[in-house]
Amino acid sequence: MNKNIFLLGSAVATMLLAGCGKPKTLESSNFAVSPTPLEYVAGDVPATISINVPAQVMDKKAVVTCTPVLKWDEGASTGDSFTLQGEKVEANNTIISYKNGGHATMRFCVPFQDGMEKSELWMQFNATKGKKVMKMPSVKIGYGTQCTASLITKTAKTANFGVAPDNFQRVISQKQEAAVKFLIGQANLRGSELNSQTVQDFIATLKNIKSDEESLVLNNVEISAYASPDGAYTINEKLAARRGEVSEGYVNQQLKQNELNAPVDTKYTAEDWDGFQELVAQSNLQDKDIILRVLSMYQDPEQREREIRNVAVVYKELADAVLPELRRARMVINYNVIGRSDDAIMELMEQDASKLSVEEIIYAANTLATVDAHKEDILKKAVALYPNDYRALNNLGEIALRNGDTDKAQGYFRQALGLNAKAAEPNVNLGMLAIQNGQFQDAEMYIAKGVSANNFDEAIGHLYVAQGKYNQASVKFSKSANNSAALSNILSQDYSDALKTLGNIKNPDAMTYYLRAILAARMEDKSEVKDNLAKAIALDPALAKRAANDAEFSDYNK
Repeated sequence: MNKNIFLLGSAVATMLLAGCGKPKTLESSNFAVSPTPLEYVAGDVPATISINVPAQVMDKKAVVTCTPVLKWDEGASTGDSFTLQGEKVEANNTIISYKNGGHATMRFCVPFQDGMEKSELWMQFNATKGKKVMKMPSVKIGYGTQCTASLITKTAKTANFGVAPDNFQRVISQKQEAAVKFLIGQANLRGSELNSQTVQDFIATLKNIKSDEESLVLNNVEISAYASPDGAYTINEKLAARRGEVSEGYVNQQLKQNELNAPVDTKYTAEDWDGFQELVAQSNLQDKDIILRVLSMYQDPEQREREIRNVAVVYKELADAVLPELRRARMVINYNVIGRSDDAIMELMEQDASKLSVEEIIYAANTLATVDAHKEDILKKAVALYPNDYRALNNLGEIALRNGDTDKAQGYFRQALGLNAKAAEPNVNLGMLAIQNGQFQDAEMYIAKGVSANNFDEAIGHLYVAQGKYNQASVKFSKSANNSAALSNILSQDYSDALKTLGNIKNPDAMTYYLRAILAARMEDKSEVKDNLAKAIALDPALAKRAANDAEFSDYNK
């Protein structure tokens, strides 16, 4: 039940100092508290209190200090005071006219404490006129507190915590490139080029592929042949094509020698203007800006060449430093590295885990192991073999958390941050634990460091609820179907989405049914309130006490 304005109907209120005649009274209906019932927001209980002082009540020389106090069975919490003064008082408080009366607004905010669920808001007064002190009775002006938003500390316990991912890839694509250069106007492969390091590495890769055909798979070889953009286009086209043919013949020869079969895909570019532009831009030529401008102004290749030749000062430098680099052919081997099978990984995990990479071990824990005990054993091996990798520690913490050992989980997360203070998953996970503990500032600090974590959106959704940003939280929870997502829908008063979210929760628990009861109360469905509260309390008897004091059910607890 939510009401925007609460007006207490009692006729008893307080007296202000209205001269020497019969004292005037300020009835309780002259106070309005919004919201009523009071509401828990981001760890506090805030409210706005409006005061309407009628005419001929406030003495011109009186000073009245108003102090709001929230009281409950176990204690009381006092808000900031607000002072009113008559017209003839020399001070800087809010002035209330004797003739016309006046209005004042004060803010109330106290930190939430357990027990405030069932509480009353009172206004206490300290009234003086000169040196005279008047005793004035307190006035009850509000009640509450509705603490639905505080449930985020409980719904966060069933949230998804971040599991650090492995980077295991069964198939990894690899390339090995070689380049050979040609003399101007020629297409023969020179011995000096074939003995270059890139060509030798190219040949060695083919031999390795042949020697390990189980782990290395050859896909194809690509050849790209070029001519430099000088001379006639028709000549360059034939020259580039011939260079491609010669290079293809060489590659086929190497494949045959290594007993390998693979497609050889050859293409040629008659005039490599793109390469020319790139080399010029990287060069130290004094007029390179002019050359680049010419390239952008003219699209016709022959006109480009003529204009560049006109830059006589630099053409020799182009001929010596740039053009020779463009008379070339590139040969690229495309092949795959095939990783171990799942069975091979698990076999080595039992026999000799030291032969596995850290990626394979974490993959085994994340994907291949099916029970937590087995996952833990694998992750502990990762910690022993790769002590500087934070991921295994984080994932051990996630398992501990799912099994209810919060202290153990927190220890693992802190160890993970000790290895990598910027690691996303342990930061977000510690932030989620901070939300469970109501430590919202700590939560914000941690979660802000975890943008790349796989559960970041869900974590920031929890933080938004904790901060009272319910609409933003609902956006972050748009792909989630859990108690926290449903809570954000209820708090943002999107009841249709709340109903959908609750219906999509795969494994409803006591809190799921409690949230259903709250939703039913807001939709004034008494039967659903009763049924869902019964289910919630049957699963978690501790909820009976909360329900008895919950302002959401005030109409049903009478």
